[in-house]
Amino acid sequence: MSASSIRVATPDDAAAVTAIYAPVVIETAISFEMVPPGVDVMRERIATTLRSFPWLVCEDTVGHVNGYAYASRHRERPAYRWSVDTTVYVRENARGQGVGKALYQALLSQLAQLGYFQAFAGITLPNAASVALHERVGFTPLGVYRHVGFKLQAWHDVGWWQRGLRPLMSPPEPMPFQL
Repeated sequence: MSASSIRVATPDDAAAVTAIYAPVVIETAISFEMVPPGVDVMRERIATTLRSFPWLVCEDTVGHVNGYAYASRHRERPAYRWSVDTTVYVRENARGQGVGKALYQALLSQLAQLGYFQAFAGITLPNAASVALHERVGFTPLGVYRHVGFKLQAWHDVGWWQRGLRPLMSPPEPMPFQL
């Protein structure tokens, strides 16, 4: 990866995050959103996520955000509280440079330190680059939700991947993310 740094996102990163995410929403089925969120919505998403989970950005040497990764609640039922869903997006012109891997390594490390045990990722299929990234950082395939989303005039499958974050044991409560 070219010189860069990973840091905790702030709501001020909303414009940069929106610029990365909007083309994915508009041009691909990778995200099942139909309309890209605006900067104000993204600002609120970042702020809301940071109340409980990490949201990280990767900046290049001149301060451009080249990618982001964050975690969210896996499911609502209380017994799931030690598991998280993860998301990573990389700016199109920064893909293939190790940004996604670096973001994921930092995010997964923080999640383990916070007391989480399992991380999950859903990938709209086909998406060879995302599958390769997830498997490179230790995720293993679980299964596929077939024809679960309809976007761009086609039905799409979503594959699910899982990665253990730390050895299983009788768990203490996970800690909320702290800025």
